[in-house]
Amino acid sequence: MPNLWLEFLAVAVAHFLAVASPGPDFAIVLRQSLSFGRRTAVWTAIGIGTGILLHVTYSLFGLGLLIRSSPLCFNILKYAGAAYIAWLGIQALRAKPPATTEASNTPASAGAPGAGAAFLTGFLTNALNPKVTLFFISLFVIIVNPLTPKWVQAGYGLWMSLATMAWFSLVAVVFTREGVRRRFLRSGPWIDRVLGVVFLAFAAGLVLSSLT
Repeated sequence: MPNLWLEFLAVAVAHFLAVASPGPDFAIVLRQSLSFGRRTAVWTAIGIGTGILLHVTYSLFGLGLLIRSSPLCFNILKYAGAAYIAWLGIQALRAKPPATTEASNTPASAGAPGAGAAFLTGFLTNALNPKVTLFFISLFVIIVNPLTPKWVQAGYGLWMSLATMAWFSLVAVVFTREGVRRRFLRSGPWIDRVLGVVFLAFAAGLVLSSLT
């Protein structure tokens, strides 16, 4: 029987390093925070954390290795993820400057997506990211011992899901603080353009990795 506490610590550290590194998840929470405010960004963070549960579920049932061992399946996932992330980039590039209130100089919430739409954006951004798929396949093959009970492995997954929600909710809180947000909004259209280019670069990287 493996030492479950040491194993959990290894899982937690690996997950923290992965979730804290810049990627599509961070970029979409940043854009939601600056464009639509805290409520939308937090719902997006919850969607991202829920997406983690999808990766954990197929890893527990061994489907992750099946996806990784099938070039066709993995490439379909890559292209689907690239298409969705590219769509996010195009949406950011086409975004109009948000309407602002004179009193607060912050975007009005009238045009913000609802909780369900924000949740779905976060969920799909995470679920369709093949790099996240590779991370969880590696995690459950290299770090998690096959003898670890499935309910414990599921507990690891629940922890990573909640930790992901908490991390990106913190990102949302930081970037929606009035002073921080006001400084970013002075260059609002340029922020959207930069994030649009970032999304397109992520998408291009996924496509190019499929061709090499």
